Amino acid sequence: MLTEIQKKAAQAIINIFETGSVSGKYDSVVSVAGDPGGLTYGAKQTTINSGNLHLLIKAYVEAEGALFADELRPYLSSLKNREQRLNRDTTLHSILRQAGRDSVMIQEQDAFFDRVYWTPALNSAAAINIQTVLGIAVVFDSITHGSWRLIRDRTTNQFGNPSSVGEKAWLKHYVDVRRNWLANHSIQILHLTVYRMDSFKRIIQTDNWDLSLPFTVRGLIISEDTLSPTIPSPGIPGNRLLSLTRPPMTGADVREVQQALIAKGFNLGENGADGIFGPMTDAVIRAFQEQQNLRVDGIVGRASRSALELDD
Repeated sequence: MLTEIQKKAAQAIINIFETGSVSGKYDSVVSVAGDPGGLTYGAKQTTINSGNLHLLIKAYVEAEGALFADELRPYLSSLKNREQRLNRDTTLHSILRQAGRDSVMIQEQDAFFDRVYWTPALNSAAAINIQTVLGIAVVFDSITHGSWRLIRDRTTNQFGNPSSVGEKAWLKHYVDVRRNWLANHSIQILHLTVYRMDSFKRIIQTDNWDLSLPFTVRGLIISEDTLSPTIPSPGIPGNRLLSLTRPPMTGADVREVQQALIAKGFNLGENGADGIFGPMTDAVIRAFQEQQNLRVDGIVGRASRSALELDD
């Protein structure tokens, strides 16, 4: 039975592969021409073409307190039908990025990826007697990335099963077979992903089968500290000082301020409360500050939030 820290360590490896972050970038949106998955999203990058992106967004939209449910609900049918135009829909991409900073989306992604990828990985590993934490991470990566059964069977046909040749020996063979498959795949974009197997080979070379902390993957340290990021509390993330920046500040807290301004009778133009602190929001907050006899600096801090009747 894996401990919670071992589970986090195993999942962190895939987070790094998918988004270059130990804890995972929940707001990551990727659309690359030639990628068989199409539009991908989230800390572990679920795809539109697998149908799983639709299931994730559906779960989020139906979750209590989802801040961007209204914006994403109209996309559910198109996501379900795997419409390829969504790969290029910059409006959807922007909404997904903003939703990825909502604590409800973070919770839904964690639950979704556990249900759809992690639990099947545990079951698949147990079915062929793979018990090491690193071995489970290898299975999890393949189930997330795709074609686990194909490479499992190819490895077993060539070298025998884990019970007959030993788990560690079988996993070494598996990583080599999968690397060769990725390097020579007809879909050329997969050639770039051989780094996944190279990373596993390096961990194997250190004999760290329990994924004892700390260890390094692709230059990032996986440790108790990096596995314990600050998670936003439910609802609006912590109160930042909001202002016009380049690139613009985005998020649920910006959207909250915009909604409060609209409620006060101010017009934010055709984009309304879009969660982006652009020039229009800057101009409106300055007008509001002047109306309230506040310092007119375009910065939304404690005084402006109080005047907008937003709790601190």
